[in-house]
Amino acid sequence: MSEDNFFVRFIRLAGGFWYAEDKTTTRRLTAMLVVLTIAQIAIAVIITQWSADLFNALDQRSMKGLIAQVGAIVLIFIANMAITVSHLKVKRHLQIGWRTWLTNHLISRWMHNGRHYLVTHTEKGEHDNPDGRIAEDIRIATESAIALCHSLLYCLLLLVSFTEILWSLSGVVILDLGIIKMPIHGHLVWLALLYASAASFLGWLIGRPLTPATDAKQTAEANFRFSLVSAQEHSLSIAMIHGENNERQRFHALFANIGAAWQQQTKAWEHILMFSSGYSVLSMAFPILVSAPRYILGSISLGALMQSAQSFQHMASALSWPVDNMASIFEWRASVERILGLLESLDYLEQEIASPDPRRITLEKTDRSVLAFENVCIAKLNGEEIMSCINSEIRAGQHVLITGNFFTGSKLFKAITGLWPWGYGRIALPDDEQLFFMPPRPYLPTGTLRSAICYPSADDAFSQDVLESSLNLAELNELIAQLDQSDTWDKSLSRETQQRLGLVRLLLYRPKWIFLQEAFDSLDNEGEEMVLRLICRELPDATLLTVTNLPNASIFHSHELSLI
Repeated sequence: MSEDNFFVRFIRLAGGFWYAEDKTTTRRLTAMLVVLTIAQIAIAVIITQWSADLFNALDQRSMKGLIAQVGAIVLIFIANMAITVSHLKVKRHLQIGWRTWLTNHLISRWMHNGRHYLVTHTEKGEHDNPDGRIAEDIRIATESAIALCHSLLYCLLLLVSFTEILWSLSGVVILDLGIIKMPIHGHLVWLALLYASAASFLGWLIGRPLTPATDAKQTAEANFRFSLVSAQEHSLSIAMIHGENNERQRFHALFANIGAAWQQQTKAWEHILMFSSGYSVLSMAFPILVSAPRYILGSISLGALMQSAQSFQHMASALSWPVDNMASIFEWRASVERILGLLESLDYLEQEIASPDPRRITLEKTDRSVLAFENVCIAKLNGEEIMSCINSEIRAGQHVLITGNFFTGSKLFKAITGLWPWGYGRIALPDDEQLFFMPPRPYLPTGTLRSAICYPSADDAFSQDVLESSLNLAELNELIAQLDQSDTWDKSLSRETQQRLGLVRLLLYRPKWIFLQEAFDSLDNEGEEMVLRLICRELPDATLLTVTNLPNASIFHSHELSLI
């Protein structure tokens, strides 16, 4: 990615923060940050002048001058504290505001109409570990961007202010070349420019390997974290099949990748720190050494010597911004590229969905209470067909058993929801009628059991009596006492209990169209028959499409749809 393209894409991504709904507050805070930065520069200029006056008073052994400088530093001290604290508050307010806006923007793009699922199947862009990209990379991208922009503005203002001061303090130095004597005006300014430019170039050259090293480390960390979370989510399954040894080996391998990336980053840091540590020592001594001869010759006072040294340091520091912020810049860029990678995948996905393509399954709402398949064929991402064409019409109230390939049955359900557009044909959906899909494992978010059951509605969407009645029907009356307890329910409850809670949710919502995808496969045959009989009794008018391994499931269904 070229530099120009990178910055253009970042501005397009994040620049909307200054044009968002709360743009007036955002722009006011930005203006305040600039004003406070100017005030910081004013304090720095005042301190250098104070330093000159102090050393002149010491050189003159003037007690009156010393007392005056003590009073001045007290005022400078109070003003500097007020400006620094105000600046910190404004900067952090902007940082969290920008992070909030960008996080909401990216989550809205990612968590929309199944995009979070579909994007995992795209080949464009980088979309692995979206949790890390949204949580960590956005934090670094926004916080570091404001911090870097502030420090850059500070250094530019510093450069402007102290170049003028240093130029006036430099005077005129005569360079005697033997044949000709050449007057040099502002020699300290030219020395500072050469000194900082050489340091910046060397620092940039030395620090280039840090960008890929940082990106590799962040990716390795995200993969390791994701693997740990995944193992925690499936801890019961791992324990039941004694897969701990396999998991340990996988964790060791993933952490070894972190170690390798860490070493790669350490090597990059070694060269940067070696250079910056030597540079910091030289920056402290160099300005005094180059100004000392003029003081020894009596051309300048001690105060002017110290003011020249401080002005040189400020100017060199301003010019050394790329060196001082090299690591932060590379870390910031690596995080921005990871965010842009996820957005690139989402943009590509949106274009794929929006563009007319005969190899896409189209969904259309109708004014009829039917689910119709017209020449529907499901394919893989590469276009290979995995199911022959379906031409069928399912009417309201019918119970349809889907037989044949269960894997293809799950793809058909995903196609109905719009989560598997690959293939061709048309699916006509019943208009304004809720489609209720029950996967093998219902989603039970962490929180109270009541809110987990009522999900995605609010926890007060159903009355206590209705909840208790549904739990009793699902033979989960022992959970009534735990409705207001908080827990990680997908970890603490058995798979059978979780599937029965899926049944409770179904009884609460009472949808007209029900899609069961091995939703009760953890129950024995007798238990699954009981559940199907209960659904037929409690929801007699509902349409039922079922994918199941139950041997005698046909007794609960009047029609059959065979997938080949």
